[in-house]
Amino acid sequence: MTQTRKRSRMTLTFGAVVLIAGALAVAFWPQPALVDLGQVVRAPMQVTIDEEGRTRVSEPYVVSTPVAGRLQRVEVNPGDPVVRGETVVAHMLPTNPSALDVRTREQARAAVTAAEAALRVSRADLNAALAKRDLAWTELSRTQTLVDRRITSEVMLERAQQSARVAQAAVDTAEAAIAMREAELANARALLIGFEDSAFAGAVGVTNGMDIPLHAPADGRILRVIQQSATTLPAGAPIMEIGNVDSELEVVVDLISSDAVQVSVGDPVALVDWGGPQTLEGEVERIDPFGVTKYSALGVEEQRVATVVRLTSPASERAALGHGFRVEARIVVWQDDQALTVPASALFRVGPDWAVFVLRDGTARQTPVQIGHSNGTMAQVLSGLDAGDTVILYPSAAITHGTRVAPRQVP
Repeated sequence: MTQTRKRSRMTLTFGAVVLIAGALAVAFWPQPALVDLGQVVRAPMQVTIDEEGRTRVSEPYVVSTPVAGRLQRVEVNPGDPVVRGETVVAHMLPTNPSALDVRTREQARAAVTAAEAALRVSRADLNAALAKRDLAWTELSRTQTLVDRRITSEVMLERAQQSARVAQAAVDTAEAAIAMREAELANARALLIGFEDSAFAGAVGVTNGMDIPLHAPADGRILRVIQQSATTLPAGAPIMEIGNVDSELEVVVDLISSDAVQVSVGDPVALVDWGGPQTLEGEVERIDPFGVTKYSALGVEEQRVATVVRLTSPASERAALGHGFRVEARIVVWQDDQALTVPASALFRVGPDWAVFVLRDGTARQTPVQIGHSNGTMAQVLSGLDAGDTVILYPSAAITHGTRVAPRQVP
């Protein structure tokens, strides 16, 4: 009986030891590392430069004041359609060209009176010169007759000819003096020209009293009104901008200079996040040859280059898009429809070269690769991998060549 109990105790002890050893072996047995996996595939790939842009009308027209005067309140609003040469967009009254104070006006009138008197004097001088010239020609004719009859000498004839020429010169001088006095009179009278003068009204385009209508210089819509209220403006002051949003809309993208050198004229562009349901298409039309220093929101100094994008999508797809709207531009600088791609998160550096961990037979195999273009999500594989290879994503420092791995189960 005692012997049987001893054997049972030994059996139970041995079983407990075996169970504990098995549990410890299972607990401390090396487990494969859990990893995320990705595939090397052939797929379309693009490398884009993403930047914010602003829409604008390529050829806006600025309506400005033709003469100095008082602008009447502008009644049109942004977005109103206009027709070239027909739609009146504003009205103004030109500044009265005459002097505003009484003293200056009286001085101008006195100048007119003096000029008229000087003109009368010049005309009287002309009459006197004409009389002297007629007498000189009569004496010359008489002397010529006497010389022909040999009654007087040739010297008397020469003196008569000289007197006739001097008299003619006096007439020419008097006529020139009259022209000068007439010009002075016209200048003096010009100081008194007012709106009531019909010649002045025709010169400045006044057709209805003192009102000057300003017509639209082009077809399109009013983009913005610069001066809405009635005010006095000098000649050439801007009033509003007019442009054709439907057919002349373009996008200006300010690229960092290091990105701008990668862009070429004709590169396709996708415009997204502009508020519409579809992506708009365009192409690079012009890259400015100079950069402008700007500061980012963090105060970093940057060299920006203006890049103009021409919209190629139909106007019906962007009917709500206007002048000065914000868009996100994706400029395609490289693309391949059948590129051999690997997830960029699988790449890591080994010295100056790139490498990945390829999953083979449940173990990680470090494989060097040659990479071409990269867009941050996918990278183009030039050599080292084949389509269908499985690579480890986000490899940690615990994974080395030959490490056993297992795919992480996504719940």
